[in-house]
Amino acid sequence: MTDTTEFAGVTGTRTGSGGSSDGGAVPRAIIRARELVAPVLLDRIAALGPEMSVLCGYQMGLCDAAGVPTGSCAGKLARPALSLATAAALGARPEAALPGAVAVELVHNFTLLHDDVMDGDRTRRHRPTAWVRFGVPLTVLAGDGLLGLAFEVLGALPAPQSAAAAADLARTLRLLCLGQSDDLTATGRGTIGTEECLRTLEAKTGTLMGWACRVGAALVPGPDGRQEAFERFGSQLGLAFQIQDDLLGIWGLPADTGKPVLADLRARKMTAPVVAALASRTAPARRLAGLYAGPGPLSEEDARLAADLVEEAGGRDWALEAARLWHDRAWENLNALRLPAPGLAELRELTGFLSPCPA
Repeated sequence: MTDTTEFAGVTGTRTGSGGSSDGGAVPRAIIRARELVAPVLLDRIAALGPEMSVLCGYQMGLCDAAGVPTGSCAGKLARPALSLATAAALGARPEAALPGAVAVELVHNFTLLHDDVMDGDRTRRHRPTAWVRFGVPLTVLAGDGLLGLAFEVLGALPAPQSAAAAADLARTLRLLCLGQSDDLTATGRGTIGTEECLRTLEAKTGTLMGWACRVGAALVPGPDGRQEAFERFGSQLGLAFQIQDDLLGIWGLPADTGKPVLADLRARKMTAPVVAALASRTAPARRLAGLYAGPGPLSEEDARLAADLVEEAGGRDWALEAARLWHDRAWENLNALRLPAPGLAELRELTGFLSPCPA
């Protein structure tokens, strides 16, 4: 699924492919998200009781499986970083968007807990997934608890921000479910078109990144229209981000992705490069379709062959170009707002770090 690349630490360098123009230093927006959001997350999940709070802390990297605090937070915190950077881009203090940033990360981890159960993924961020460590029933329940906490955070906002933010989140959840449903059924169907693939990716990843930007804008006073523009920006950036993640799922290193090499191909997932390769109707595409038509997971040998076939059929090049295209389209939404360049600098640094694809 999503969010597989890792970092060496709060102020360390990125270990995955891609990065900022300064050679990979973690952007200020992500460092700020870790400083501001992580302590609030730790405080919030305590309300879920001892069992679920340990599971959620383990999921977020806030503690180990025994509940011992790690003093850090796993993952990129890309979505809350977007919320905070959006507020800064609009001339406000990033802290103004902190409730939205916290809610976004709670929802993100709700989706990860449930996705890992649905997909049967046993490894995330170099560790056993939560359902492997704690069991499916408690993992599903904990995911539901995180979603409840997100609505609690938004409910504490003053009116009318509270009702508007909750309504936006409800809409976001509906779209997320539709995207995940499409993703699950696509793997079973064996083949889908590239346009359908892009719609699914935007729904399952772009939707939440779009809301991350929208809620960041919503918590900052300003004229109408900015929330919608930032939501489109985040949604299209999320599409570029997910295409990159799909590329890493085939050609990324386990040290970067936190998952076994070629895991997506072994599971016969219909990721963007695979869909594009199958749509090429070339000889390598036909061989790839034959591999994907069989039952059960692919063998190591067949997974490596599938990776070669995807590249030969043009799937890698198509995905690289698509990621670049949607990154550029995302920024077109903000260019129309004519925001001051200094305010956008942090957001540009962040998106440049998140969206580049491996060469």
